[in-house]
Amino acid sequence: MNRLVATFFYSGLLSPAPGTWGSLAALPVALVLFWIGGPWLVLIAIPALFALGLHAAREVTRDMADHDPGFIVVDEAVGQWIALLPVLFGAWHTGANVLALWPGWIAAFVLFRLFDITKPGPVGAADRRGDAMGLMLDDVWAGVFAALSVVLLAALAHLLVMR
Repeated sequence: MNRLVATFFYSGLLSPAPGTWGSLAALPVALVLFWIGGPWLVLIAIPALFALGLHAAREVTRDMADHDPGFIVVDEAVGQWIALLPVLFGAWHTGANVLALWPGWIAAFVLFRLFDITKPGPVGAADRRGDAMGLMLDDVWAGVFAALSVVLLAALAHLLVMR
């Protein structure tokens, strides 16, 4: 069970770029959660998956020298869901079809991967912890940065359309 969670339903076993596959796998799961319970269910699922992922990552890496192996991608799923929150809450608030906001989905995905790969500021600091908590936290920070960027891009897009 720990391997299933840590690899986010085995998406982390895909190559190349298992982190990107894990982020992609998180998108349809977020969509299903949204359809079932709106953005609030996704919001509740984030700390739940974080806790499950932290436990799974600790167990899977217990006897490994590398505490952040590429196949562990549950952290990417958590971060990707955080990055999607502005899109999901925007759709819910306006009553828009969540799939009609596809530019937001793309922005959330691309920006999350950008921040996860480049590791600016607190993303890199969390990553340098070298433990399971750091493995999870760097993607939380990347997700927060991506979510804030999605909000800024949406505001800019709406300003340009309003002109």
